[in-house]
Amino acid sequence: MSTKGAYSYDRGLRQTVDWWLVLCYLALVVIGWLSIYASIHSTGPESIFDLGSRSGKQFLWMMVVFAVDVVILFVVNPKLWEVLTPPAYIVVLVLLVLVIFLSRDVKGSHSWFELGPVKFQPAEVSKITTSLMLALVMGRQGFRLVSPRCFLQVALVIGLPMLAILGESETGSALVYLGYMFVLYREGLSGWWLFAFAMAILLFILTLTAGWWLSSAILTAVCALCCLMLLRRRWKTSSSFRRGVVRRTVLAFVAGAVLIFATRFIFENVLQDHQRSRIEVLLGMKEDPSGVGYNVRQSMIAIGSGGFSGKGFLNGTQTTFGFVPEQSTDFIFCTIGEEHGFVGCFVVIFLYVFMIYRIMQDADRSREAFTRIYGNCLAACLFMHLFINIGMTIGLMPVIGIPLPLLSYGGSSLLAFSVLLFIFLALNRQENKYF
Repeated sequence: MSTKGAYSYDRGLRQTVDWWLVLCYLALVVIGWLSIYASIHSTGPESIFDLGSRSGKQFLWMMVVFAVDVVILFVVNPKLWEVLTPPAYIVVLVLLVLVIFLSRDVKGSHSWFELGPVKFQPAEVSKITTSLMLALVMGRQGFRLVSPRCFLQVALVIGLPMLAILGESETGSALVYLGYMFVLYREGLSGWWLFAFAMAILLFILTLTAGWWLSSAILTAVCALCCLMLLRRRWKTSSSFRRGVVRRTVLAFVAGAVLIFATRFIFENVLQDHQRSRIEVLLGMKEDPSGVGYNVRQSMIAIGSGGFSGKGFLNGTQTTFGFVPEQSTDFIFCTIGEEHGFVGCFVVIFLYVFMIYRIMQDADRSREAFTRIYGNCLAACLFMHLFINIGMTIGLMPVIGIPLPLLSYGGSSLLAFSVLLFIFLALNRQENKYF
């Protein structure tokens, strides 16, 4: 132990690393590996370590990723991440654009580089570089989110990779970027922006399902109510404030009206056929139990059949007979639901929620703005993936092809989320090193 001043001393490994986060991470990775084997064991792999099967390949990825985790946590100087962030962000942004033109079409998406047997998805890595870049931009001294110049910088950091991912037709990965709104909110963005975002989603859905007239009526009522509430609370303020409220209300109404009348164009011309079909099935606009809705229907059957404690490891009938497509990737949660029931689902969700809670708790305790903002970005990415993926498997979200972090099969996803987490652990460890 080396003294660093009268009130500062070098703390040991046990005190500087958040081991609860590490344990949650390891538990989820192992649960995912076992679930991957459960989802493919009926197709003939000799064992869970069979390198010709998905479980064997996932095990190799786990070994590689664990080595990378150790290097990030104990070898790489945490200060290096701030230095590497700008060039890494630019390189990944270039890759996001190049993959559109250099990759082959896979289920309507151009998002994978293929190097022999290895596939690489830049969209997964972009979550790391975007989170780091946001932390770098927003963490610098004098940054004020309410400043138009600062807000524009943040919008570009988030918007550029998001637009490139939309160009790849990876709608699911692009939706994850909306989670950064919560980071901006925690850093001072007005709650009215979150309200406006929620209203935009509501108007989009209502326009598709009920028609433009109902959406317009609700928009008018909401704008009028918000305007009256603001004016009533601060009526005695200056006339310039009242004029500003009215002006912003009019702008909000115009923006909402534009969205309402652009909804049909966006739905029919921007979204692809399979994306439109999934949204239509989700919103009850059409029934397609043997087509687009098949995956969700079979997933819900699998989860429901698990009951309270499940059918037992490797005993799931929906899983064993392969009734749920993509069960080792996007629909891996239904494997857990069928084989381990409500108890298994609760344990997995609890591990995620506890992990997100610990990340936010550690981030709020950080003295460095870079660490705090990066931690909130990590929590937002995990939450969005968790919310969308589980919502997808139980029929509350459209099927948009997004993995469950640390559980779903795939090296790119496992590596990306592991690096995301362990960069934060390394930054947090550096801050806790001296007390």
